[in-house]
Amino acid sequence: MSATPARRILAVVPLLALLVLSACTGSPASHAARRTTTDQPTPSAPLPTPSASPSAKPTPGSLAWYVSQVPTFPEAPLPQPVQLPATDTAPFWHRVPTEQKVAFITIDDGGLARPPEVIDFIWEARIPVTMFLNSPAAQEHTDYFRQIEAVGGMIENHTITHTSLAGRSYAYQKQEICGAADNLEALFGKRPTLFRPPFGEHDSSTLKAAHDCGAKAVFHWTETVHEGKVRYQTPEKVVQPGDVLLMHFRPALMDDLLAALKAIHRAGLTPALLTQYVR
Repeated sequence: MSATPARRILAVVPLLALLVLSACTGSPASHAARRTTTDQPTPSAPLPTPSASPSAKPTPGSLAWYVSQVPTFPEAPLPQPVQLPATDTAPFWHRVPTEQKVAFITIDDGGLARPPEVIDFIWEARIPVTMFLNSPAAQEHTDYFRQIEAVGGMIENHTITHTSLAGRSYAYQKQEICGAADNLEALFGKRPTLFRPPFGEHDSSTLKAAHDCGAKAVFHWTETVHEGKVRYQTPEKVVQPGDVLLMHFRPALMDDLLAALKAIHRAGLTPALLTQYVR
């Protein structure tokens, strides 16, 4: 054998080894299409351990099953914040005045039930949620809501005692709204900028007090979700751009979140955070 072919073989061997090493150390593609960013916060609770058998179907009702049922949404548009009125009262909205193809998932109260799997569901499925919390519930279950906040949830104001405000004095309403804002700021380090009156009941004093307590907008809703069923408050019977979906911290919250996501997807919209549009 001549010396030239031998030198060629010796030169190829290191090259093949380098290619094999590069293939072994390359980063694998993301396993979930919904994870489109790398700057998401890490939840304080440990994430579920992946199944040992990737081809096995998840058990209905398990976290993996809920995640598998979440539709893949169109990429969210770059948020265009809405113009806020220059008045001494906060605007009252059933839906965000935007034409962008987004809708908003909101969860109220916090004292009745707090399914622990909701935290990982929000993290795994990247669900943007806005929580309107009563401050006593937030005080009693701070760690739970902090974990949802850590995976992208926003905490907003829902009064102290969850009482109807309509017809009460301005001073009473201001105490309910400002007192809750103070408490939530102390617990979570950020003052709420949005407000939802209990039961949606309000009057002109509510909007003035909310404004004076730092709320940029007061929110009602366009759909409610309960026990996995979406109930439309408008004749269209379909989620519209800017719609606000209301649910509560109740035992069936996993089903409610999934139903809301499917309804938003059927409408060709993408879920977004209220604070991306009301700043």
